[in-house]
Amino acid sequence: MVAKATAKSASRTPAKAAAKSAPKPATKTAATSAAKPATKSTAKPATESTAKRATKTTAKGAANTATSAVAASKSAAPVRKAAAKPESQTALVRRARRINRELAEAYPYAHPELDFENPFQLLIATVLSAQTTDLRVNQTTPALFAKYPTPEAMADADPEELEQLLRPTGFFRAKAKACLGLSAAIRDRFGGRVPNRLEDLVTLPGVGRKTANVVLGNAFGVPGITVDTHFGRLARRFGWTTSEDPVKIEQEVGSLFPKSEWTMLSHRLIFHGRRVCHARKPACGACPIAPLCPSYGEGETDPAKAAKLLKYELGGGPGQRLKPPSDFPGKPAPPLGEG
Repeated sequence: MVAKATAKSASRTPAKAAAKSAPKPATKTAATSAAKPATKSTAKPATESTAKRATKTTAKGAANTATSAVAASKSAAPVRKAAAKPESQTALVRRARRINRELAEAYPYAHPELDFENPFQLLIATVLSAQTTDLRVNQTTPALFAKYPTPEAMADADPEELEQLLRPTGFFRAKAKACLGLSAAIRDRFGGRVPNRLEDLVTLPGVGRKTANVVLGNAFGVPGITVDTHFGRLARRFGWTTSEDPVKIEQEVGSLFPKSEWTMLSHRLIFHGRRVCHARKPACGACPIAPLCPSYGEGETDPAKAAKLLKYELGGGPGQRLKPPSDFPGKPAPPLGEG
């Protein structure tokens, strides 16, 4: 009996002891208590400190950016103050007239570059000069005027024969029609004499303000501004106008100069435009009025390279007239077919 009891108690005791000594599973309370300290003591403080650091960094960066912006604005301020003021009308007039004086010294021999002996010849030559060079017109008109020396003779010309004479100038059919029409108008309405008033000249076929001003200024001594492609280009480069309209250019430039200067001013600008201040590549480095020109630098500024861009007598070549004035320093242009 004693043995059985002993065995039974022995068999129960190890099992119970083992069960008691085995580690109990973590209870809900323990798991919660274990998780909470980690959340409170680790995660939250880390988030708050990171946010604080980010906030401080952002604030400091913003402060630095603001400081840089202020510094930049302060450093930029002198540039704005130093910017050139718009040119007053008085200053513009003074500069424009000085440019005219300088060009007068550079081109004392400036003249109309069409050969003519009377108002009718100048009128016809000017009409023919559209869309071609004065040189080509001068090479064409000797034969033309030899055959049709007067308005009456040209008005009675055979259209086809006239066209053939004018062919070298281009657009010869339209030009022949204009020559026939204006010659007939001069014969019929003005007694065979070229009128000497702008309002009469512009009524003739093929005659606009530019042609009328050329005739008035050079055949009758009536001041006029000739706004051709060269004059308009230089007037804009000099800052005298911003317009592309010939009539506006004539008015705006005319207001800068005495009327007595208009004709010669036209010759000087056209001379300068053909020889130095070219459309595509102006010779800025060889320009006598470079210090007065707001467009200086648009072309070649190196003096040696600019000198190679000069044309006509300035470049060592002939002029455009077959019969130039006696004071012209260049060589006469060659006749048609010889140059």
